[in-house]
Amino acid sequence: MAAVTAAVAGTVGGALVKGIGAGKAAKRAGRRANAARKAISDLEANRQDVINPFDNMEGVADMAENLTGMMSNPMANLGVATQAAEMQAEEADIALANTLDTLRATGAGAGGATALAQMALKSKQGISASIQTQEAANQKLRAQGEQNLQQRQVAEEQRIQGVEMNDSIRLQNAESQGRVFEFNTQESRDNTKLSRLYGQQANAEANEAQARASGVNALAGGLSGLGSLGMSGMLGALPDQLLYKTLVDS
Repeated sequence: MAAVTAAVAGTVGGALVKGIGAGKAAKRAGRRANAARKAISDLEANRQDVINPFDNMEGVADMAENLTGMMSNPMANLGVATQAAEMQAEEADIALANTLDTLRATGAGAGGATALAQMALKSKQGISASIQTQEAANQKLRAQGEQNLQQRQVAEEQRIQGVEMNDSIRLQNAESQGRVFEFNTQESRDNTKLSRLYGQQANAEANEAQARASGVNALAGGLSGLGSLGMSGMLGALPDQLLYKTLVDS
């Protein structure tokens, strides 16, 4: 009888030890699985909002200026060179007076005086025409120079505006690209962490299931040992799962 009792005690004790150990392992694995599930839930609930990287873009049309105020028609104020004509008249009068004085002094006839006066007048007219032509040419050159200067000034203003607008657009695009990079980097980190947590959860759940199965198998082995000794009636007719739960929760 003592041998039977020792056998029963050894069988039941071994089954209890294995079952309780398996139950504790299952609880630890379950806690790890719950922790992973909570971490996943928190991470998913607090993920960054989807962004529109171009929502901060601003128009640059207000940087463009109307340059028509810088433009004018330098040819509009070209005048007639009257100074040469006035000079011509004055010089003709002086020449004529000098000629008449000369004729009076020399006692020349009227015909000679007329011829001399005409020659002096023609000479002065040639000089006057040359001066007038030069004045007109100078005015035209000044107008053309002013026109070229205005064109260069307008072109430079347009170039500066283009540089400013292009730089503004470049900076805005760079900012948008930076936001995209930042968003994608954070998404990659979050996804990596989620994958790791899902792996931890799955591993913990598998360990929990394996531990529970090991506990059930240990108790089933104990019951089988009692049955082989004809002592299974001592534990009643409890199902394996109920007996396992009774042991691990005790």
